[in-house]
Amino acid sequence: MGTTFSVVLYGDRPDRMEEAANAAFAEVQRLDQLLSVHRPASVWSEINRCAGQRPVRVLPEVFQLISQCLRYSRRSQGTFDITVGPLLKTWGFSTGTKRLPSREEVAAALAKVGYRHLRLDPAGRTVQFDVAGMEIDPGGIGKGYAVDRMVGILRKKGIATALVMASSSSIYGLGAPPDEPRGWRIDLRHPQQPRRHSAAEVFLKDLSLSTSGGYAQTFCADGRVFSHLMDPRTGYPAPGMLLVSVTAPRTIDSEAWAKPFFIQGRSWAAKNKPKRLNAFFCEDGPEKAWGWLS
Repeated sequence: MGTTFSVVLYGDRPDRMEEAANAAFAEVQRLDQLLSVHRPASVWSEINRCAGQRPVRVLPEVFQLISQCLRYSRRSQGTFDITVGPLLKTWGFSTGTKRLPSREEVAAALAKVGYRHLRLDPAGRTVQFDVAGMEIDPGGIGKGYAVDRMVGILRKKGIATALVMASSSSIYGLGAPPDEPRGWRIDLRHPQQPRRHSAAEVFLKDLSLSTSGGYAQTFCADGRVFSHLMDPRTGYPAPGMLLVSVTAPRTIDSEAWAKPFFIQGRSWAAKNKPKRLNAFFCEDGPEKAWGWLS
């Protein structure tokens, strides 16, 4: 899935811990075969190739995951949208050729974006696009889903204390390490000085954390900085925010909601966030607020 997964375990049975870790990583390998757009033979890649021409029948797991994505899209007023793939290509973020596209190019890509053009048939368990050239991108949810699956396997294997990470963007703290009853201590990177300072700290105890940062993938053009965090409504990178971190009982939820909160901002998040979620905001500009939602 284009990222690095890691696991930290505490316990008194090294053999059991090793077995559990191996099983968790085997699950990531399985999901990579399903969800990675970097693999031409993955189920996700098959959907992108074929769903514009015909309905594509998928596994129940994939169908349920895409259905969940549509629910996030509706609840976030379209600011979470897995059909953002054409925009990421046009801006060069998914191809490694970052550039400032013309207004005409953005408009052409935007015509292929929109979760309402994604058709799901529960009876046939099929996925279809009603606009040619559409593509779905799992980058906003795949890592969180994989982390939750890994945590579930660790629990089944009897592991009570673990930290599971998909890079530093999606993390789950299972239980608490022996030296810190509050949970796993995580520093939130300072968006302007990520190597020297942290913006805040959070403790994860049976809790997930996902971060969307406008500093993570950027390029400069015409004297401006553009990030990879696209607003699917406009076709342009979302302005006004440096970083948003979200905590939630499930990693799939924290990862999915980090994007709408980044795009819509603190006031919208305060009114619309689901229960049991919290968010830390680093807004752009010298007078913008930094801190957790109250």
